[in-house]
Amino acid sequence: MRCWSSLMGGLLMLAGTAWAADAPLPALKLDPSRVAVAGLSSGAYMATQAQLAYPELFPSAALVAGGPFGCSAGRLDLALSTCMKGAPEPDPAALVAKARQRSKAGELGSLQALAHGKVYLLHGKDDTVVAPVVAESAARFYTLLRDSDPALKGLQVHDDGGRAFAHNLPIAASGDDCEKSVSPYLGHCNFDAAGEIFAQLYGPPAHAAREAKGELRRFNQDTYRPDGADAFLAPSGYVYLPPDCLAGKRCGLLVAFHGCKQNADAVGEAFVKDAGFNRWADAYDVAVLYPQTRASTAPLNPQACWDWWGYSGDNYDSRQGVQLRWLVDAVRAMGLPH
Repeated sequence: MRCWSSLMGGLLMLAGTAWAADAPLPALKLDPSRVAVAGLSSGAYMATQAQLAYPELFPSAALVAGGPFGCSAGRLDLALSTCMKGAPEPDPAALVAKARQRSKAGELGSLQALAHGKVYLLHGKDDTVVAPVVAESAARFYTLLRDSDPALKGLQVHDDGGRAFAHNLPIAASGDDCEKSVSPYLGHCNFDAAGEIFAQLYGPPAHAAREAKGELRRFNQDTYRPDGADAFLAPSGYVYLPPDCLAGKRCGLLVAFHGCKQNADAVGEAFVKDAGFNRWADAYDVAVLYPQTRASTAPLNPQACWDWWGYSGDNYDSRQGVQLRWLVDAVRAMGLPH
């Protein structure tokens, strides 16, 4: 009988742990003027899609090793050639014209919402996965978008492409993988990319970043399926909550999109714990949302990339895209006003 009680107690404890892991996102006091998106590689493409589809929600973005919005035009062959290798190079002027057309048609948000936004583009000179010329075309996309519309003259664009690192997210520690692109794609480059992203998007910190003191939680991503539709995400995602956010103070929000083969199923909690965002989140009072994709064979997405070529449907990069609608539902559940 004592063994049975112990077994039941253990099962109840496991059930409690599972429930906690699958809890919904917490509601916070979010400051809508301090909400931004950032991402690496396919996550960078996802970040620019979120920014252009919903500029009223995400006026600022940081793109690490990513190309211009609309680059693939829903074609995998273009994604693999023009939008990764730069052969042929993307045409930023044509992509800007297309984005303006789609905005007028209501597929994207009003681009004038970017008037006070910020865009930080970081890419390494040694990147052989997404060629530097592709990342440079993303910078030209934003400068052309800004310079062709007087209403967007306040849009800040910073192109940071002079650093020597490969296809990864650089972190502050040093090591021997900065010039490589190997799992978990956090290059020990002695450069704190997360800190620079926060500084570019949110300004100087109130104090220096130290060891993260907040809470990293798992949450149930299926809760936010738009109209019940499958968004091709993993069952669980992560959210980091700084101490002041947990205490009920007004907070910002950064959505951090991992790259291909960098989701939790592939690298565990390396990205959500070790990329450097969490300790800076404490310094800025900014919660960090880490949504997670899943690998699949139907649709074909074996590397668990974010959808930037159309595997989730033809409207993948518009306001009707299922992953983008999931994102909007998730951030609104956290307290972002409608």
